[in-house]
This record gives sequence, C-alpha cells and structure tokens, in this order.
Amino acid sequence: MAYWLMKSEPEVYGWESLVSEKIGVWDGVRNYSARNNLRAMKKGDDAFFYHSNAGKLTGVVGVVRVVGEAEPDITFGPPPHPWVVVKVAPVVKFKRLVSLAEIRAEPRLQKMELMRYGRLSVQKVLMAEWRIIWAMGQQKTG
Repeated sequence: MAYWLMKSEPEVYGWESLVSEKIGVWDGVRNYSARNNLRAMKKGDDAFFYHSNAGKLTGVVGVVRVVGEAEPDITFGPPPHPWVVVKVAPVVKFKRLVSLAEIRAEPRLQKMELMRYGRLSVQKVLMAEWRIIWAMGQQKTG
C-alpha cells in the first residue's frame, strides 16, 4: 500500500462533492509529475484529500481510497494522449482540518513533498508523514 496527497480547490471539487458522488473521478491533472503519481496509484492506496487555495481553510480534510486505477482522462479529449484519471472514494472526514500552517510548523514534516513541491497536485506521502497528519486530524478542536 502507498500513501498520497491529492489537492483540489474546494469550489471546484471539494470533500462534500466527493461524498455526495460516493465515487469520484480525479481528472484534469496536467502536470507530468502529478500524472506519473496517478499512474503509480493502485487500488487500495489511501490519499489525503487536501483543499487547496482556500485561505484559512487550506489543508487536509480527510482520507480517500483509490478504487480505480489510471485510465485515460476523457476531459482532455479522446486518447491517445498522456493524461489519466483515477477513481477515489471517501473513507473518513477528519475531526478537524489539518491546516497548511500546522503542517509547515511540524518539524517532522519539513521534508514532505508538500513542503518542497507545494504546487504539485498529486504527491507521495511517506508512512511516517501519514501517521503524523492522521493523528493531527483526529484531534478534536477547541
């Protein structure tokens, strides 16, 4: 099993949209590194669902599971072309959002791809990083 982080702007495709669909198609990725990560995903892999460009609400909101491996992204047009999609399903919404500021402030997460490749929409997450962010998301607020 591998771990990932998948970014989406909540006004474009947010957590609630995925929950209402039950199975979502992660499409529109047009970066080769992110595309390679989509291609590497396997059924059963888990990913953090990250709301990007959302001001104070930027951060990890929950966990999704890969339920369908890479296939052509028809939003780009008919294949052949290099772009792919994966299908994901919601697993759990965190008790609270784990903000980008919190992730940046955590010394054990400083080598995370999110810190080095902030604009990359689909990223690998190491198991140690996964455990830290998971624990942060399970803490109650206030």
